[in-house]
Amino acid sequence: MSDATSLMIFLHGVGSRGEDLLPLTAPLRHALPATGFAAPDAPFPFPYGMGHQWFSIAGVTEENRAGRIADARADFDRVIREVIETYGFAENLDRVAFVGFSQGTIMALDALVSGRWPVGAIVGFSGRLGSRPPFAPAVATPVLLVHGSADSVIPSNETVKAAAALRSLGLSVESHILPGLDHTISAEGIALAGQFLADRLGR
Repeated sequence: MSDATSLMIFLHGVGSRGEDLLPLTAPLRHALPATGFAAPDAPFPFPYGMGHQWFSIAGVTEENRAGRIADARADFDRVIREVIETYGFAENLDRVAFVGFSQGTIMALDALVSGRWPVGAIVGFSGRLGSRPPFAPAVATPVLLVHGSADSVIPSNETVKAAAALRSLGLSVESHILPGLDHTISAEGIALAGQFLADRLGR
């Protein structure tokens, strides 16, 4: 990917695999022709199927979720570091975007608010801000959050709350609640992501 001027890293949801998000590259490549795409697998096997997970959801509660996210940071960072070094963007994090879905969004937002990964942009579909403060984000990182109003897995109000929390930290946040959409990424959502990322990484 020596000719790529930016890098998009997809972060899949629980019980999925990185390759499950690769079909999204086709519409995004049209908006970002000079972007490289990576879709790593989360580091832990999902015990109820063939996929992977960033942290266990067995017995997860509002009380213990933040601890699980914090415990997953080292393995998340290892996966991300390997991808970024492979694609040659270790010295150009401002040209890297995280695009997460569900648990992938949770980890992307954690990477942001903890200050560990000051990337160029973050897109989060159908997720939540599950991390525990204090927060120390790189406020230059713009964020797009997209959620379906009919999400049966993570309520869309989690995106409303996340957007408000991130804005209170000084971050630039664009958010959209898509009417009637369940826990998925729609064509409308991808179009929003493509425009958002093209505006920020398209040079």
